[in-house]
Amino acid sequence: MSKNLRERLGPGDPFNAAFISSVDDDERLVPFDIQGSIAHTHMLQRSGLLTKEEGGAIQKGLEQILAEWEAGRFKLDPTYEDVHMNVEHRLSALTPHAGKLHTGRSRNDQIALDLRLWMRVESDTLIREIRQAQSALVALATKHKNVIMPGITHLQHAQPIHFAHAMLAYHDMLERDARRIADAWGRADVSPLGAGALAGSSLPIDPDVVANELGFSGLFMNSIDAVGDRSFCAELVSSCVFVMMHLSQMAEMLILWSTPEFGFVELPNELCTSSSLMPQKKNPDMVELVRGRAGSVIGAYVAIMTTLKGLPLGYNRDLQETKRPMFESADTTLLCLKAMTLAFQKLILHEDRMNTEAGDAQMLATDLAEYLVKKGVAFREAHGVVGRLTKAVAERGADLSELGVKDLKKFHAAFEKDVLDLLSPQASVRHRTSPGGTGTEEVHKRLAGLKERNHG
Repeated sequence: MSKNLRERLGPGDPFNAAFISSVDDDERLVPFDIQGSIAHTHMLQRSGLLTKEEGGAIQKGLEQILAEWEAGRFKLDPTYEDVHMNVEHRLSALTPHAGKLHTGRSRNDQIALDLRLWMRVESDTLIREIRQAQSALVALATKHKNVIMPGITHLQHAQPIHFAHAMLAYHDMLERDARRIADAWGRADVSPLGAGALAGSSLPIDPDVVANELGFSGLFMNSIDAVGDRSFCAELVSSCVFVMMHLSQMAEMLILWSTPEFGFVELPNELCTSSSLMPQKKNPDMVELVRGRAGSVIGAYVAIMTTLKGLPLGYNRDLQETKRPMFESADTTLLCLKAMTLAFQKLILHEDRMNTEAGDAQMLATDLAEYLVKKGVAFREAHGVVGRLTKAVAERGADLSELGVKDLKKFHAAFEKDVLDLLSPQASVRHRTSPGGTGTEEVHKRLAGLKERNHG
């Protein structure tokens, strides 16, 4: 923007500066803006658009600004709108060659680059935190690998399962989340610098030099798309939505399991507070906040998609509004991952309570039906037989474990003495031998494989 145009638009007006400024969001982009500018300097020098002396002075100035930022001495001033203008303004005080740094680039391709550089680091950090949560889940499952609990559907007792099997379900949810983040970065792993404002440049620039120096896997194919697209931002936020959805589900189960009605677990004190009125209360506040903050990240995804959905082709200032929801989503997700990792690392299990509830004999109904199937009875017939059986037992105020072979034969002649070996939660999980099921051998084998993978 020319000096005359800046003066005509009134850059000194406080409202104008405050409304248009993005420095609050840009603070975390400072090191990435400088990293990109150093690479751009090298390219300009290699292309003959900067002399060795000019390039050296600019790089030295940029490195000084980075050192000042790391020491807390370089602060972004809203008068200069964004991180790019702040860095360039500071650079102009350090070298007379600062004005040549912007040769062959626009703030449009510059911000697209900065966001990608930030996303690469943030994606690695998110995946690393997911791995920490997964390790905590595996350690917890291994520690209690023989504990049996009631598996539930519709919040009703369903079938006995290993507690470890439940924890590995959460492990696998997080595995998909980590892959989503990696996939999102894979599509963002393209350098946009060199696209200019939207049309490229008539100068002899070489965008490949910047892409290679910064470690990108590829280079933009279309300059308009390079500066006007923020789907990579939306994809990262979308990935965070999935992480937070799963963390929220985990939080919900821990909250339920910690109630007196369940009594399965006790949450670590670090994640709880006491009531301001009732001194006996131990409230799972931080875990509840994980559940609550999932809504904030989902809201951020809606916000970013709403911003993007109606934009015309090319760069528009609306894109500035994609930064905050992306940054806040990543921040929230990282914090919640840390909280849930701590929850699983220090979770106290009430094994006796779990084992007692797993002894609900009604949950063995499916085992009885499958027993009949193995004896040649059609599953639909077996299902009906066991349905009538469980209803009769319930009406008598008894449970399945109290029945003898004679009692069972009243419902179907295929029942033999060996059926009695099935009527315990231990036998139920031991016989669940299908791949991926809660079978004792299957779960132990899976835990051993994960331990080897994590420590191999």
